[in-house]
Amino acid sequence: MTLADRHDDQVRELDALRLEIAELRASRTRLALASDAERRAIEHDLHEGVQQLLVALAANAELAAMSIDTDPAATRKLLAEIGEDVRQALDATRTLAHRIYPPLLEAGGLVAALRAAAVNEDVKTKIDVAPGTTCPPEIAGAVYFCCLEVLERADAGTPVVISVRNEEGAVVFEIVAARDVDAERRAFQDRVEAFGGRVTITEGSGGGFTLAGSLPLPR
Repeated sequence: MTLADRHDDQVRELDALRLEIAELRASRTRLALASDAERRAIEHDLHEGVQQLLVALAANAELAAMSIDTDPAATRKLLAEIGEDVRQALDATRTLAHRIYPPLLEAGGLVAALRAAAVNEDVKTKIDVAPGTTCPPEIAGAVYFCCLEVLERADAGTPVVISVRNEEGAVVFEIVAARDVDAERRAFQDRVEAFGGRVTITEGSGGGFTLAGSLPLPR
C-alpha cells in the first residue's frame, strides 16, 4: 500500500468517525427534546387530570360534611361521587406512573410488565421471553418502552407478538404487529442506540410492522 493509499484510508476513517460523532450528538439532542416533551405532557396530564379530580374530591368532601346532618340523601349522593372521583384519580395516577417507569418492571420483571401493558392497552399480544433471559434494569426499560410505544399505537384488533432472548452477549428482541402502527421510527433508534444497540424497522407488503433490536449486555 502506498503512502497516498494509507492517507486516503485515514481520511475515510476520520470522516466516518466525524459522521458517527455528529449522529451521536443529534441522537442525544433528540432524546433530550423527547424527554422534555414527555415531562411537559405528564405535567399537563397531572394538572388537567389528577389535580382536577382531587379538587372535585375536596369540594365534594366539604359539601358532604356540611350536609351530613341536614340532608342525608344529598350526602349519600356526594359520597358516591367522591368514591367515583377517588377511583378515577387512582386510575389516572397509575397510568402516569406507568408512563414514568412501570413498577412491575422491577417487582415482577419484563414479562409481567409487558403483560400488564398489553392488558392496559387492550391489545391482543403474545409475549415470548426465552427461559433464562436476563438483563439489567436499564436494558429491560429500553425494551419495555419500545414495546409500549407499539402497543399504545396499535389498534385493539391488531395482534402483536413480542419475543425477547439473550444471544451472544446481547438482549435481542422483536416486535411484530399485523398492521402498521404509525410510530416514529427515529424514537426507537434513539432509545436503543443510546445503550449501544441497533434496531431495524421493516414494513410488510400487507401493512405489517416489525421492529428488531439488539442491546449489548454490560460485561
